Amino acid sequence: MAASEFQKRSITFVVVFGLLAAALAALPFIETWLREEFLPGFGLVFAGEALFDNFFHILKIILWMVLVISVVRFLTFVIFLARQRNPEQNEISSLLKTVLSVAVYIVSFFIIFQTQYPAVNLGAIFTGSAILGVVVGLALQETLGNLFAGVALQADQPFQVGDVISIPNRGVGVIESVSWRGIKIRTFQNKLLIISNAVLAKESIEVAPKENLNARIVYFNTVYSASPSHTAHVVREAVRHAENVSAKMRPIVRIHNLGESGIDWEVKYWLENYARHNDTDALVRRNIWYAFQREKINFAFPTRSVYVEKHEDDVTLEEKININAERLNQVPIFAPLSDEEIEHLAQSARTRIFAPGEPIVRMGLEGNSMFIIVRGNVSVQITESGIEKEVGTLSENDFFGEMSLLTGEKRTATVIAIEETEVLRIEKNAMKKIFNNNSGLVESIAAIAAERKEELKSLSNKDTVVKNDRAVGMLTSIRKFFGLKR
Repeated sequence: MAASEFQKRSITFVVVFGLLAAALAALPFIETWLREEFLPGFGLVFAGEALFDNFFHILKIILWMVLVISVVRFLTFVIFLARQRNPEQNEISSLLKTVLSVAVYIVSFFIIFQTQYPAVNLGAIFTGSAILGVVVGLALQETLGNLFAGVALQADQPFQVGDVISIPNRGVGVIESVSWRGIKIRTFQNKLLIISNAVLAKESIEVAPKENLNARIVYFNTVYSASPSHTAHVVREAVRHAENVSAKMRPIVRIHNLGESGIDWEVKYWLENYARHNDTDALVRRNIWYAFQREKINFAFPTRSVYVEKHEDDVTLEEKININAERLNQVPIFAPLSDEEIEHLAQSARTRIFAPGEPIVRMGLEGNSMFIIVRGNVSVQITESGIEKEVGTLSENDFFGEMSLLTGEKRTATVIAIEETEVLRIEKNAMKKIFNNNSGLVESIAAIAAERKEELKSLSNKDTVVKNDRAVGMLTSIRKFFGLKR
């Protein structure tokens, strides 16, 4: 479309330029012919010689001005053609083109007029124009200020539509439009803020370009007893998996200060869409809280006073162990265990809380623990051809990850909390103590685990492995993983 328009404009310009040039070149000969041959041949004699001369002078001025206008319009079309491809700059480009064209027309007219009437003194005309210019300039002072400030800002291009801009004492938001008069900003309260270019040129502005990875910093604290190395790792993982946090840059977790009541931290991360930074900051703080709850890391608080509160309805340790034991008794692979062994597992089990949308286990990662859902719901997902696919959901008293607990094999699915979910985590060390004290349990649990594994398989009517071979293979894997002798 642009190439066709350029070709059409070029042909039209060449034709018009050729005709005007020919007319201007032929005009002196036409004037001489009319004056010396044509009119005298008819017996006509001009009484008003000045009128005849003025006619041709004016005609030449008109033809020359038409020629200048044609050249200027074609050159401005060529120069500003590339800038018209950017719709955000059309208004500024059009206005700048008009201003420059008018300036060239005025200068050209005075030059052409002077060549045709050299005896006319243009000083008085210029003086009157200067006075008129001062009057117009004073009347349009604010408008012209916006114009020239807009041209300067457009030439520098410090921001574009879609960037997040912060102006001190005025507001923060996303730029919706840029014109020669000013800019429109959509604030994060969904209000429209309009600022003129003249005002904007005097402000110190902060710009977060939309195509740039812009960083954010969130502050938090921990008690002095928390391991700095462990804390940094936990926070980094919690932030890295938050939505809108860029995977291209690794979050930076560092100690900001050694405070009066604890360690002051800061975590720096980069956003894919800076316009959503408020929501992302809140999500990062939430993920840090849940990660601290799981890892038993405490936030610092003033320690000048101690507040002790007792609740009569608090669950005692013995009641908590009994509740955990009841949940363990519902897991099929723990059926061969005695009451004492179940109680041992219940004592060593640990409670973990996960936020909505947070992964509990990830497909393909190694593990040595299993989980029983205390409350909440989870989604079980697998990856097929690079696409996440949900294969089921689990709720209270359901369990998962038992194969990783018994054999250490990699997780076969990703389990994500649908809502705030509390789980009971059973680890390898607890099972190892039971196996060391009662080696006869290995065979019983291996048979149950092998049967359980076959039930979870999604093979379509293909079962070439006999049941005994499955149990033997599971038994070998368990013994190898726990380092048990035959």
